[in-house]
This record gives sequence, C-alpha cells and structure tokens, in this order.
Amino acid sequence: MFATANLVCGLTDSVTAFVLARLVAGAGATGMIATGLGLVAAASEHDTHRRTTATWWSVAMGAGIALGPIGTGLLDRIDGWHLFYLGLALGGALLGLAAARLRLPAAPRRSGRRLDLLGFALLTGALATGVTAIVGFRTGAGPGTIALLVAALLLTVALVVSQRRGRSTLIDPALFRHRGFLAATLAGFGTGFGVIAAMSYACSHLVLGLGMSTLAAACLLAAWSGTSAVAALVVARVAANLPGPAQLAGGLTGTAAGLLLLIPATSPLGMLPGLLLAGAASGVLNAGLARQAVATVPAERAAMGSGANNTARYLGAALGVTLAATLVGHAPTLGIGWQRVTLVTGVAAALSALGVLLLSRAHSRAADPQPALAKGDR
Repeated sequence: MFATANLVCGLTDSVTAFVLARLVAGAGATGMIATGLGLVAAASEHDTHRRTTATWWSVAMGAGIALGPIGTGLLDRIDGWHLFYLGLALGGALLGLAAARLRLPAAPRRSGRRLDLLGFALLTGALATGVTAIVGFRTGAGPGTIALLVAALLLTVALVVSQRRGRSTLIDPALFRHRGFLAATLAGFGTGFGVIAAMSYACSHLVLGLGMSTLAAACLLAAWSGTSAVAALVVARVAANLPGPAQLAGGLTGTAAGLLLLIPATSPLGMLPGLLLAGAASGVLNAGLARQAVATVPAERAAMGSGANNTARYLGAALGVTLAATLVGHAPTLGIGWQRVTLVTGVAAALSALGVLLLSRAHSRAADPQPALAKGDR
C-alpha cells in the first residue's frame, strides 16, 4: 500500500490523484509505525533487550526525520520533487521484500478480539471533520464550519458510546485503569501537540519568514532532528537506571524549554540554541515513548500499546499543526505568528510534563497492579 501509493504520487500530474494517493500512503505508513514497535518488543528476549531495541527504533525515527527534509531540499534545487516519492516507493518495496524474508517470532495465541471497524471509522471521521473545522475557523465561523464542528462532536460521542458498549474496541478498556498507560499516552499527545507541531511549521517560518531556501531550512532543522537521534543513543546508556515516567516528564520539560527559547529568536543563528535543546530533549522523549508504549501494557498487547501511543502522538500533531496555521493566519506578521506558535506549543509540552508527573505520583500511591512491567518503567 505504502509503496504503490508513493509510486502514484511520483508519477501523477493530477492534484486529485496526488492527494488521494497521499491519503493511502498515510494509511500504509500508519500500519508500519503501529506494528513496527510491537514487532520490536515481540522480538526482544528480556526487558533490557526491549529497552535497547526501543532506543534504536527511536534513533531510526530521528535519523529519518533529519535526512528526509535535507533530501527533499536537494531535490528541490533540481525541480525533482517527484523523485522523492519514487524513492519512498522503492524503499517501501524493498522493506516489504525484506520483511517477507525475516524470521519473526511465533505469533501468540489469538485472544478472540475482532477488528473494531466501526470504532476505526468513527475515529477517522471525528478527526477529519474536527481538523477541517479548525482550519475553517481561520476564515470565519461560517455555516459549513459549524456543521463540521457539530459533526465532529457527534462522531466523538458515537465513538465513546461504541467503545463503552461494543463487543470489539480499538483499545482494551482495562488499559485505561492503569495510570502508567495513561501517562505514556498523554506524553505521546503532548509530544505531537508540542514539539512535533512546532517543528512541522518551522520550515515554513524559515522559508517564508526568514527567507531561507528549503535546503538551508532543512539543514538548520537538522540541529533539532539530528540531535534527537544522537541523544536517544546517549540516553540508552542510563535508561536502565531512569524511571520511565521521569524520562517522559524530563523530555517534555526539555522540549518545552527549547520551544520557549525560540520565542525571542529572529535569525537562524538565534534559533540554534533552542533547536539544540529541543532536539536533545526530543531524543530523551522519543526513547521514553518507545519504552513506555510497550512497558505499560501486557507483553501480548505490545502492538496495541504502540498503536495507542502513536495515535495519540499524531492526533496531537494534527491538532497542533492546524492550530499553528490558525495562529499564524491571524497574526499581523509571520514573525509574531511564529512567536505565538512556539509559546503555545511550549506551554502545551510543559503542561503535558506536569500531567505525566501527577499521573505517575497517583500511580505510585495507588500501587496499581501492572502486568509484565520492567523495574523502573512504572
């Protein structure tokens, strides 16, 4: 799915076909991200091995985020943007062939759970209409925007009802009784709404606001993404002695500080300290998210924990990026808009860190029984 959709993106001249193919590619990428960490956890023999492999998963993510924009910046100089999608198609095909040859661990016995297609449809509809409604508010709250907002609320209510009463659910409801899982999920959402949303808009600020080329902007942003990959490797050496919630809260606090440092920056050089700090903290945070996503659920639910955490992360990113565009659209200048974006996302990251600490403290006091958790992951 991922390879085929990107092949269409690289070959088509139709805007409609390109957008539809991107949607399909996104669905394929979602499947890879949600199951990838679950497979990593399933292939791990013990807790220490699981932490190490989760760290390398985070390093790979950071490296991809760093190299991808630089590659597109280079291709942009020769007007070869379509080559990027052809490269993704080739990479997806090679990954599929490699996966077919891998010897994966034996699958656990099926628990009898069915796919919650209704829940998936309701969640997708609620997200799509909600994000579209937020975008619509940029130009005023017209009848269409109000209708989309109402539809999003109704779909959300229907989703909650289906999850409470349906036989099949997207996530095992029992997981929501464990504060460790809630803390990890909140951290994922805060990561998306905070640093990911800000960095997703940062390239537009660098190009449109500061007049940089796409390649120069990508290289500057590598100070964030590249540092996150290196930091994830460094933190692996001390992760065994660092409680999981502390790693999440520390990473969120660091990204918040880095984002707030970007507020007064009015030049690429002035942005460098904030980008480096946010990058180092992102490495700590990403490694912690990968660790806690599988450590706060039973071993046989590793893929579910990974899927829930990544869903929370990209839900936060979708809402955060949409809000960022809205803030910039209503600002008198692009510079002021960027300052508002970094302020809001920085505060969101800080509040998420506080929420993780409160949930973790409540978890320690309540001493919730957590199945198959490694020492320090609570």
